[in-house]
Amino acid sequence: MKPKFTGIALLSSILLVSATSQTRPADNSLETIKKYGWSAVPHAQSTLLKDVSPWEPANYTVAEIKVPDSEVVKQAVRYAKDHLPEQVFNHSMRVYYYAGAAIAEKHLPSFIPSLETYFLTCLFHDIGTTQENLHATLLSFEFYGGYLALNQLQAYGAPREQAESVTEAVIRHQDLGDIGSITSVGQLIQLSTLFGVDNAGNNPTLISRQTIESVVAAYPRGHWSSCFSHTIDKELELKPWAHSSAIPNFAPSVAGNKLMEPWDALGRNISCPAI
Repeated sequence: MKPKFTGIALLSSILLVSATSQTRPADNSLETIKKYGWSAVPHAQSTLLKDVSPWEPANYTVAEIKVPDSEVVKQAVRYAKDHLPEQVFNHSMRVYYYAGAAIAEKHLPSFIPSLETYFLTCLFHDIGTTQENLHATLLSFEFYGGYLALNQLQAYGAPREQAESVTEAVIRHQDLGDIGSITSVGQLIQLSTLFGVDNAGNNPTLISRQTIESVVAAYPRGHWSSCFSHTIDKELELKPWAHSSAIPNFAPSVAGNKLMEPWDALGRNISCPAI
């Protein structure tokens, strides 16, 4: 059984793992950059997607989309199932199928080599929103989640460059802006969450209705829009300085996701982390 880290013990273990991992320079070879999703891409989604036709949405079913199954992934999935409420786990799986698979396969094929790292990012991106983790730290949820991801993935034997890629993407997945660059994995998680279909309903032409129906049938929303908007409110109640406060109309935008409204009531509404 893997040790469970909380509070000061967690932060101490992170510092220890991070320190022991610095025994060699980081591998910034082109192969590593591409494999683990470090490729710099435009932060502005309008620039990234300027050549994507709105008339040709990605159209895949869950059965057609491959889920990575390395040993690191298997351990991460077990951790996510053990620590995430059902609604958050289902959301994490949906964002993999929407962006990591359907959008990458159809619109951004150069991102495909990094899909294992992206899947790991999906599993950890909201780990900081659980009841335990919201109260465990004064850090914003995505920052704490990034540290958790780094610690767990290195404990599972993930390559340092992969664990750090997940960490960067988790920390930046709520990083608003259209100036500069972001990693390919970081852009994928934004396409499917804050700026994307599952949370805010943006970029609706990237994926087909058939794809949405297949994904929500496998991983129901369970009133995710109200669940996550309540989570945002809860974090800001506990930590008014949190990074979520920098996102204009964040909770109302999530609660008012019109794209996903037809499917939002599918599934159970019993495990929202902040209610």
